Amino acid sequence: MLPVFEQLELLKRGTVTIHSEKELAAKLAKGKPLRIKLGVDPTSPDIHLGHAVALRKLRQFQDLGHQIVLIIGDFTAMIGDPSGRSSTRPALTYDEVLANAKTYTDQAFLVLDKDKTEVVFNGSWFKEMPFMEVIKLNARVTLQQMLQREDFKNRVANGTEVRLHELQYPIMQGWDSVVVKSDVEIGGSDQLFNILVGRDLQKEEGMEPQICMTLPLLEGLDGVKKMSKSLGNYVGLTDAPKDMFPKLMSIPDELMAKYYLLVLGEELDASMHPNEAKKQLAAKCVTIYHNEEEARAARENWETRNKDLTKAEWPLLTLSDRRDVLGVVQHAYLSVFNQTMSGGDVRRLIQGGSIQLNGEKQTDPKAEPAWETGAVLKLDKKRSVRLA
Repeated sequence: MLPVFEQLELLKRGTVTIHSEKELAAKLAKGKPLRIKLGVDPTSPDIHLGHAVALRKLRQFQDLGHQIVLIIGDFTAMIGDPSGRSSTRPALTYDEVLANAKTYTDQAFLVLDKDKTEVVFNGSWFKEMPFMEVIKLNARVTLQQMLQREDFKNRVANGTEVRLHELQYPIMQGWDSVVVKSDVEIGGSDQLFNILVGRDLQKEEGMEPQICMTLPLLEGLDGVKKMSKSLGNYVGLTDAPKDMFPKLMSIPDELMAKYYLLVLGEELDASMHPNEAKKQLAAKCVTIYHNEEEARAARENWETRNKDLTKAEWPLLTLSDRRDVLGVVQHAYLSVFNQTMSGGDVRRLIQGGSIQLNGEKQTDPKAEPAWETGAVLKLDKKRSVRLA
């Protein structure tokens, strides 16, 4: 293993909190592999770059010779982590959770070394826990402690309901740390409360408490909200190269340094032109999750799109019965991009000059131009379709 100070310098990069660095140094100084825990709830089938921030930190530990423990929250996912939520999560069935868990683990190994990762399901211990043990576990924390959580506190203050099962979540996450005997737990900055509960429970069990290591939350493509599939501002690890590259090209300039650090683990060269920096970021991401050849092709295709729309590769659009510009554009957004556009939305795009057919601006929403097979209909700055 590397000397302690070298490991610390590497592991500290890109973190928000290490509670505490002194304790982590002491654990590393023992010269034995540490058990590094990350818990993930498979509440959806796909992993995006926001999730990959924690996975990449795990990979750093892994490359330094430590043992990764990936907990699949098949039991906790049915509650849903209330962190940062302003309302109760919708409940999932166990079958839905298991289906999601399969794709979660497959995609996690795009980052982690599968042969060096211990994967466990927390249902394996929670399913077997008698109700009396649940009561004893609950007796270790107070309601006052739980209501110190920012999200619970805010919901109570706003008169929004907090369901009792949600109060169980931090306790269950904490008990996971006891069961797997974790030395370090990784999580987003919104997970600090839950990870500290794990420390407390480990102390009560006579164990050396885990280190809390939290990481920044990655804003999505809108540059404002946390990356989320439900918000549509995400880049999926399994997105096709032709989709991944342009998505990353749409990142606001002010987020570039953060993306370089959290997504690539690199420092942004401040002297580089923002557009070239984005191209390199996008190409490197495609290389990581696909390969270098596809990254090169995705970059060439993106550059072609911005020079000559008619030569680029675009999703195919099969026309519906409506042939007016407004109707075709609405149909394109819904059928190709699963996005509902109102008549007013489309008219604003037309007024702004966005709607173009083979480079010719469409200025009349009611017009019915010749919709020829192979023609390219530009919808906005990021999206175009080719007529089938």
